[in-house]
Amino acid sequence: MNPIVRNILAVIAGMLLGGVVNMGLIQISGSVIPPPAGADMTTAEGIKAALPLLEPKHFIFPFLAHALGTLVGAFIAAKIGATSRMMLAMIVGFVSLAGGIAAIFMIPAPTWFMVLDVVVAYLPMAYLGAMFAGATKSNAGIS
Repeated sequence: MNPIVRNILAVIAGMLLGGVVNMGLIQISGSVIPPPAGADMTTAEGIKAALPLLEPKHFIFPFLAHALGTLVGAFIAAKIGATSRMMLAMIVGFVSLAGGIAAIFMIPAPTWFMVLDVVVAYLPMAYLGAMFAGATKSNAGIS
């Protein structure tokens, strides 16, 4: 297979599988850590109304979803990619980061969570995913 096509497919597969991990964790979060009584966590308006009732524990699963979704997506991209494997993983990280920044403007959250999420959940996890997949400087497409 053409390496360019393989790399494009690697990034797409990484984004898709990372998204599946992200959504899976979000879906189970309410059964592991129940939201406050009467809180509607299914809409941005409901989250905004429930924000004063939310405790730090309610942000564990959203953070894990973002971090592990990015980690898995980057790992998959780096593992499948033909060349520049670190770069492929970081592309997944940057696309995920862009999604996280967009979410900041759409879904209300405390400032501490937004900072933690943007700083820790995306690019560092993409780097770790690449490392776990065996991507190194020698196969990163960096001279």
